[in-house]
This record gives sequence, C-alpha cells and structure tokens, in this order.
Amino acid sequence: MPVNLSIKNAPDGVVDRLRRRAERHHRSLQGELLAIIEEAVRDEDALTHAELLSVVRRLGLHTPAESAAIIRADRDGR
Repeated sequence: MPVNLSIKNAPDGVVDRLRRRAERHHRSLQGELLAIIEEAVRDEDALTHAELLSVVRRLGLHTPAESAAIIRADRDGR
C-alpha cells in the first residue's frame, strides 16, 4: 500500500533547484522527488547502463538491425 511522505522546512534554494530539475525531466515536483528516492534505494545488484552495455558486448548479442536476418536463418533451419 502506498504511503504519503512529506518534507518539512525545505530551504527555498533547494526547492527552486528541485523545481528546475523537475522541469528539465518533464515531471511534477512530486514525480521528481519520487524518481530521486527510487534511484537512491535502487537494488544495488541492478546494473548501470555502462555495465549492461559491457554485458551485451561480452555476450555478443545482436543489434535490432540484425534481427530480421536472425529470424530468417532460424526459420530456414527448421
């Protein structure tokens, strides 16, 4: 069940910077706060973008551009 949280006595400067950040990300102030909190408590085992890219390259996974050829080869092999 969702829980309501509140932040009291936030300094004006912090709030102003947070509002600008929310605007840059096309979010409401509340949406930006939730995104920040989610990032702060994200699963430590989750991969960063760079780590994920490294895994993809190490596994030799194919790009979407190659998908049609991969599917065709699979179908022709049946």
